Amino acid sequence: MLGLVNDNTATGPTHPPVNDLDIHRTIADDLDIRRATAADVAGIVAMIADDQLGATRESTDDLTPYLAAFNRIDTDPNQLLVVAERNNELVGTLQLTIIPGLSRRGSSRGLIEAVRVATTARGEGLGTTLIRWAIEESRTRGCTLVQLTSDKSRTKAHNFYTNLGFENTHEGFKLKLN
Repeated sequence: MLGLVNDNTATGPTHPPVNDLDIHRTIADDLDIRRATAADVAGIVAMIADDQLGATRESTDDLTPYLAAFNRIDTDPNQLLVVAERNNELVGTLQLTIIPGLSRRGSSRGLIEAVRVATTARGEGLGTTLIRWAIEESRTRGCTLVQLTSDKSRTKAHNFYTNLGFENTHEGFKLKLN
């Protein structure tokens, strides 16, 4: 497997692929961020479905497609699906993708996706903790840039990301294939 270049040169030191990492960080006395397992899928899907957009496109009725997706994510060395757990309860999740690239002198970038905080834990700063964790993990993996997208209708999320230092520098485009 190819490692990720951390110094922007093709001959520099490499980091192990994300999938090879032992991810488990105790953030506070009662909060852990760890790699998700198949047993977490139902809880993750429930968090994804518990918002205005997810409610229209997600369902916890049949976990089969989600478990198949989890297996693809879990075996991809550049994917990291994590959960935040407090007192044995899932309270947050995000997916971090490490994207090797040629631009920016061959640097890698971290892509943060599917950030969710359980309803019971919103307003406690957990979202900030998750994003800051993903930024640091991206830096550890040799990334020189972290990026994310947010649906245009999520204006509160836009303010949240701006307050964390993200800049709205691009216009995103999507094409639905099915």
